[in-house]
Amino acid sequence: MVSVRELIVLGTASQVPTRYRNHNGYFLRWDQEGFLFDPGEGTQRQMLLAGVSAAGLTRLCLTHFHGDHCLGVPGVIQRLSLDRVAHPVTAHYPRSGREYFARLRHACAFHEVADLREEPVDSDGPVATGRFGTLEARRLDHSIESIGYRLTEPDGRRFDARKLAEFGVHGPAVRRLQADGELVVDGRLVRLSDVSEPRPGQRFAFVMDTRLCDAVFDLADRADLLVIEATFLSADADLAREYGHLTARQAAQVADRCGVRRLVLTHFSQRYRDLSAFRDEAAEVFDGDLVVAEDLARIPVPRRR
Repeated sequence: MVSVRELIVLGTASQVPTRYRNHNGYFLRWDQEGFLFDPGEGTQRQMLLAGVSAAGLTRLCLTHFHGDHCLGVPGVIQRLSLDRVAHPVTAHYPRSGREYFARLRHACAFHEVADLREEPVDSDGPVATGRFGTLEARRLDHSIESIGYRLTEPDGRRFDARKLAEFGVHGPAVRRLQADGELVVDGRLVRLSDVSEPRPGQRFAFVMDTRLCDAVFDLADRADLLVIEATFLSADADLAREYGHLTARQAAQVADRCGVRRLVLTHFSQRYRDLSAFRDEAAEVFDGDLVVAEDLARIPVPRRR
């Protein structure tokens, strides 16, 4: 099966949507997994426009319970039942907002047949593991409890076709060597390290509403793709600090310090119509791959190093 890893941006506005920007919504396609982060109002329609099926959703991840990050939850949950999604879908959110999630889940009458499993987050650290790797959470610094997420794929190894041929390893023997770590071929011991090289696991980080804090840097550390709020420009840094947000410059400083490969800025205040200043401000600090997010954009996770 072909591996696809990409971010599909469903919305990039902050508290107030605009004519061109929907409320938040970010769908991460990670091989056979689908992570939906912070669905704000209108997410179900944005999914339709972006070609994202409810059947592709496996995990729903909320950072906090401000409306622009969660008011799309009722429609998404009801769509799971309407489309009779057969597999379980797990919902992660701050445990302190459990009552809010219950209200969103049962906002109106519908015939619930989908298997939605709630796993509230009440501490820093891993919240889920699976074929995708490890999903972790960290508490951020906002006006209400807010958490960020990091997805980490375990390190592995990449086979060298030339060395496999040299050592006479082929067919089912390759799989046995990968499972056991060593194999005897024609009387010779072949170790996995003889025919492969290290393959670093990929990392994705998602950071929304927060002031600068240690957790932001922990989440962003060596991320291949960092999606991070940049609600304000530096000229409005006092407002950013007062309301618990980041500026474009601060987001870029995080990416630069943490060795991020692709930086995605989003969650823009409605006060700014021209977003070119966000790119200019971030580029003064971060000279890597920089994306100023647009609604319905598809942003690939960078290829492995």
